[in-house]
Amino acid sequence: MPRFSVIVPAFRVQAYLHACLDSVLAQSFKDYEIVVVDDCSPDACGPIADEYARRDPRVTALHLPRNTGLGPARNAGMGRAAGDYLIFLDGDDTLLPDALQIIADRIDATGGPDVLMYDYARTYWTGRSVRNVLAAHLDEAGPALFRLTDRPELLQLLMVVWNKAYRRAFIEAEGFTFPPGYYEDTPWTYPVLMSAGSIAVLDAVCVSYRQRRRGNILSTTSEKHFDVFDQYDRVFAFIDARPELALWRPVMFRRMLDHFSALFASRDRLPVHSRAAFFRRAAASCRRYRTPGAPVPRRTLLRHGLLRLGARRTYQALSEARRMGGRLRRGEAAVRRALRGAALRAHYRIQSRLPLRSRDAVFAARGGGYTGSPAAIEAKVRELVPGVRTAWICRPPDAHTVPTGTRRLAPGTFAHWTALARSAYLVHDSAFDRGLVKRRGQVLLQTHEGTPLRTVGTDLLDRPAAARGTDFEQLLRSVDTWDFSLSANPHSTLVRERAYPSAYTTLEYGSPRNDVYHRTGPAERARLRETLGVPEGTTALLYAPAHRDYRRVQRPALDLERLVRVLGPQFVVLARAPLPGGPGGRHRVPHPRIIDVHGHRSVETLALASDALITDYASLMFDYVNLDRPVVLHLDDVEAYEAARGTYFDITTFPPGIVARGQEELFDIFATDHWRGSRSAQLRAAFRARFCPYDDGYAAERVVRRVFLGETGGLPLPVPSAARRTHAALPVQDGAGAGVTG
Repeated sequence: MPRFSVIVPAFRVQAYLHACLDSVLAQSFKDYEIVVVDDCSPDACGPIADEYARRDPRVTALHLPRNTGLGPARNAGMGRAAGDYLIFLDGDDTLLPDALQIIADRIDATGGPDVLMYDYARTYWTGRSVRNVLAAHLDEAGPALFRLTDRPELLQLLMVVWNKAYRRAFIEAEGFTFPPGYYEDTPWTYPVLMSAGSIAVLDAVCVSYRQRRRGNILSTTSEKHFDVFDQYDRVFAFIDARPELALWRPVMFRRMLDHFSALFASRDRLPVHSRAAFFRRAAASCRRYRTPGAPVPRRTLLRHGLLRLGARRTYQALSEARRMGGRLRRGEAAVRRALRGAALRAHYRIQSRLPLRSRDAVFAARGGGYTGSPAAIEAKVRELVPGVRTAWICRPPDAHTVPTGTRRLAPGTFAHWTALARSAYLVHDSAFDRGLVKRRGQVLLQTHEGTPLRTVGTDLLDRPAAARGTDFEQLLRSVDTWDFSLSANPHSTLVRERAYPSAYTTLEYGSPRNDVYHRTGPAERARLRETLGVPEGTTALLYAPAHRDYRRVQRPALDLERLVRVLGPQFVVLARAPLPGGPGGRHRVPHPRIIDVHGHRSVETLALASDALITDYASLMFDYVNLDRPVVLHLDDVEAYEAARGTYFDITTFPPGIVARGQEELFDIFATDHWRGSRSAQLRAAFRARFCPYDDGYAAERVVRRVFLGETGGLPLPVPSAARRTHAALPVQDGAGAGVTG
């Protein structure tokens, strides 16, 4: 007997059925069966089901002689099911990776509930995925098992069949089946939840709910939407047959009114000629089942009252008035934004005519937080330049990252535009607001965001997939405001002077953001590891992949859970990439040795806390080799990446460490200790010599003395590579196993 029976009704979903079935067959949990019910579909759903049944004995293809609808098709699937738990999956939806495993784990952890409720994410045709906004109701805190009376707020979740797992013995004992017609989930989900002896929740996204542009049955215009009345008749008949459920009658009454109101308000479901009849039927159902007692928000009281009275014209007039009011409010907000924008522009023009403040300097970095080369330079300015007043542009959520001695400026405020207009020095690693008009006497320093491997600037003109609508005229206008362009090495200088053509002065001084790697001792490194939750005595691998321009949706190329299982308990992974799952949530419980640092503001902190780096094309590799710690490149898509984005040199022929062309090869590299052997050290040393000639801990000082103090001679000379000392280099092994440090 399998643990799960996954029942998949199929009708006119041939374009999606492969993905649906593949998402089940790819699950790490293998104890299941799939029952595909071909509801006499006129397309290829039947042959697709047969194809999968021939390929895998766990798949059963069931063909109905005539089209019966979603409810009866599910009933047919239940008749063939043998699993302990029933899971329903529509033919155009998919399970997320490892969904069955975490469902099984939660069932075991909660002692086998009658119903387990889990979460979903809406996935749009663009690839955008959005988690259910009411996910907080699935909080696992509190008793593991409960009844609906203990957590009635669960009824606010989408009442569908496919976000739950059902104990088959419970379903069969109660005799639950699906009715025919539209909205067949309604007389299933409500009775099942009301009568369940035990319910559990799983705060994890398990289902990808496809939002089809066209073709969704419930979004079609049809009189079949009148089926909703029969479905609620069945719900109230179920309650009336069980006196112990009478407490749910007022709740169901309110849910019914909300459902009727939503259907009537939808302009694409009911034919125009049938709207009056629908309203009359709704009013009749309201009078028949009226049960006061459930709390109703004030804003819906009038609407419910008019629905009960059958006052359709008044109801429609009220709805139209509300829509008009919403449009007016949106219009007022737009007017307020326009007026504020005009006031800010006028304020900026006035401030631009006032004298510059020679001791004021404004700093910013991409993303808003206090980080990168601008942060290193800002700190050194406060140390070396007497009387300076520095300010950092950041959103309020990032304000806590800015030192107390530095003024914080929220973007789009009058103070922000005053600072841009009056400050003598402007420093950024990306670009200031496009409304900036650089004044005579202002000095703008562009620090950039590391050494370029992938194509940048005007070199993207013939790479539309990577450029993605870049306004090159605006880009060049921004470049023309630069007085200084900071460069970490000769390679960066040559690339940027071609890709960002203008009359600025290049300062080939090294990368200030890397100074911290040469100035952080073991005690501070230990503190950083502790704050990140890295267990003492473990080896921390920082996983930091680059963005893929050729993908609309970014998917991790590396299975981190497999990686930590292969490596064993002495390793942890700091995941700089988003872990798999819906936005704002997760679809699985993360492995305890995977630490999610995707939202961490300081990549320098992550690098210092780690013992090795796994990356692909990220510029972090050029900085990381300053630590003299191993780097492993995972390049499973180098041809696609090169075709879409392009690179300035072949990273596979001159890498900073060992290269893996696939996941299995990467596992072998770590399993054999090749990742930190003598070859790895040789590659790292050659890479560091080429790309880090000036990274010695004094780059920020050289910049400040040149730009802010005007010193052109006597700047700190770069410390020769052989004489540098990295405080916390990871001991690595040469071919003979002897310890070697940087």
